[in-house]
Amino acid sequence: MIKKLLFAAMIILVLGACSNNNEDDMGNKESGNDEMKMEENDGTEGNDEMEGMDHGEMNHSGSGEVPEGLETAADPMNPVGSKAIINAGHMPGMKGAEATISGAYDTVVYTVTYTPTTGGKEVKNHKWVIHEELKDPGKEPYKKGDKVILEADHMKGMKGAEAVIESAEETTVYMVDYMPKDGGEEVKNHKWVTEEELSTVE
Repeated sequence: MIKKLLFAAMIILVLGACSNNNEDDMGNKESGNDEMKMEENDGTEGNDEMEGMDHGEMNHSGSGEVPEGLETAADPMNPVGSKAIINAGHMPGMKGAEATISGAYDTVVYTVTYTPTTGGKEVKNHKWVIHEELKDPGKEPYKKGDKVILEADHMKGMKGAEAVIESAEETTVYMVDYMPKDGGEEVKNHKWVTEEELSTVE
């Protein structure tokens, strides 16, 4: 009788130990899964944020529409459809990129300083705004120090902002398509690059 009781007690102890081990294992597995889920979520959310930021910073594509009255260049150094290297670094990944010319126009190009209508810091020496992208521009070009209202909508808060002309130059400006050198989506119909900012591809 005593032997039977001892045997039963041993079985209970063994089963109890197994049960505890299984619960511990399950607990570890569940906590491990939770950690994995957190890591996956962190990774995914981080990528989404990075992708959103990259697209916002780099994709400055335009519609290809140009202001009324803008004259097509008769004999541009870089004809529409030709290739050129961009020597300007207005945006990340632009400098050194190979561009395809999608438009060439003769006009007066301005560097301007303005405060965005949406608030924020003053934008100094923005390149470029052309004569036809100013409100009621008239025929005569503006001079350094003149105040104008911007009709260009290249960046958030630009359209309708009061600006000061920092420089003015009569030249050929180009609309270009290019792939950023540091990755990202192709930029289509970027406005504007001047003739001096391009090197012809032989």
